Amino acid sequence: MSTHIKFLGIAAFEITLDDGRVVIIDPCLDENPASPVKAADLERADLVLVTHLAVDHMGEAAAIAQRFSCPVVCGAEVKYFLGCQGLDPKQVRTVPLHGQVNPLGIRVRAVPSVHHSVGIAPDGQWLSGPPMGFILYAADDCRIYHSGDSAIYSDLKLVGELYQPTVGLLCACELEHEYLASLGLQDHYGNEMSGDEGALAAMWLGLEYAICCHYLNPEGRPDVDKFFAVLNSLEGPKPLALRPGQTFTYPPQEV
Repeated sequence: MSTHIKFLGIAAFEITLDDGRVVIIDPCLDENPASPVKAADLERADLVLVTHLAVDHMGEAAAIAQRFSCPVVCGAEVKYFLGCQGLDPKQVRTVPLHGQVNPLGIRVRAVPSVHHSVGIAPDGQWLSGPPMGFILYAADDCRIYHSGDSAIYSDLKLVGELYQPTVGLLCACELEHEYLASLGLQDHYGNEMSGDEGALAAMWLGLEYAICCHYLNPEGRPDVDKFFAVLNSLEGPKPLALRPGQTFTYPPQEV
């Protein structure tokens, strides 16, 4: 049995379970210049996970969930925003930190993210709530951790000890400045988790495979180079940096 993890740029992933069901995480696709897939191109989505209320993570979650009539797992502030976009609240599963839900038999756990989740809803309401990372129980031998935009924090050791993720999707790279400028972000300097911090987080989590993300392209990125250098020097989790459209299969095959 295999789990297929396809990177779609920034923090977006399409995860295909061994029974063919598809989980989409942080589906920023249409406003993602690196994604080879736009929301209208998706062939299937059985579950959508949204880590926090940011355009480069929430993306087209409402449109995808509406099109496929699938549930969304997120925080309460994201649920409100998606409702303003026309998504039926009955499709949304809110979850507290360290809580779990099991929509369609796909088990998902929310874990803390040291970041923020704020925004203005389409109806003008200011929204704020706790951002989160996720552990997706993709198979008996495959537990996938997605960090969201978390900074490094020492309780990742506890997350690793308690929940034992095998594959990590770590937002540990500064996004390209041109893209950040297109979002109106000025004077941005460094991602919430740098490449070397992401490598340390991977060690603390006890991962088998650590996939660096939060970029449009991995080539020539100092954070990606740091991520690989630290993990290779420590003989820790196997580091990976996928190009948009590339798939990693667990149990591992040729990447």
